Amino acid sequence: MRNFVQEISEYAREQKPDFIIIPQNGVQLVSDNGKWDGKPDLDYLRAIDGLGQESLYFGSTEDDINTPLNLSDFLEFYLDIAKDADKTILVTDYTSTPSKMDRSYYLNEEKEYISFAADERDLTTIPEYPETIKDENPDPVKRLSDAENFLYLLNPEGFSSKQDFLSSIAETNYGVVIMDAFYFGTLLTQEDLQSIRNKADGGSRLLISYMSIGESEDYRYYWQQDWAPGNPEWLVAENPIWEGNYKVKYWEKGWKDYIYGSPESYLQKIIDVGFDGVYLDIIDGFYYFEQLEN
Repeated sequence: MRNFVQEISEYAREQKPDFIIIPQNGVQLVSDNGKWDGKPDLDYLRAIDGLGQESLYFGSTEDDINTPLNLSDFLEFYLDIAKDADKTILVTDYTSTPSKMDRSYYLNEEKEYISFAADERDLTTIPEYPETIKDENPDPVKRLSDAENFLYLLNPEGFSSKQDFLSSIAETNYGVVIMDAFYFGTLLTQEDLQSIRNKADGGSRLLISYMSIGESEDYRYYWQQDWAPGNPEWLVAENPIWEGNYKVKYWEKGWKDYIYGSPESYLQKIIDVGFDGVYLDIIDGFYYFEQLEN
């Protein structure tokens, strides 16, 4: 998986040197042996601009429930390796109780992480709380290191139309927006992105596209009707928690070819439409295969 992320980074930055790469979860990859006693993997750290982490303080077992302290400590250890290498840490906690949302923002600020308290696990909403975005400011965000807040909004089902979806984003002052490159299966256009390129206060912001690389999703443009576990060979088992998502042998060339390397690849579409970077999901897909071996 570490090699896969580095290949994605190299491919994108050959076209856009400032293209942003943010792996979500699987934070142990910053250590060369994936353990506490490893050394920082400098090649991997050079390939990324930040790390994303879900449920650092809330939501690991259930929304609105505190993440066990030993798990938070474990994750912080690896996140701090990246932070010490000047990488930006983006944390998404799943909590909807205002007092717990406040606690999430406080704990992340103490660690110098940028955080988003998501009030819906499916990331369908722009939270109404807090009324003023944490660390809201009019400054332009040109690099990930400029960011002081972010919005994670993947699913537009709660909006009445694409225009409503885009307008709702445009009316916010989030410095970074993590979103899907597709609106119900249709790729967003350069014009769509231009309409949300600036915050409501006029300052520029970064637009980061979600892209799953550790699972294949049966609602994506690349999905073939006859696909099933074992066909193609790299397609493994359906995720029992997320229907329509399938584990993949992410190291296989057949899968990688759908992700990058051609005009029709997922990453190339994201680059061509004008996103500033990618938010790579299911980085922790290696756990699944490690468990099979055991």
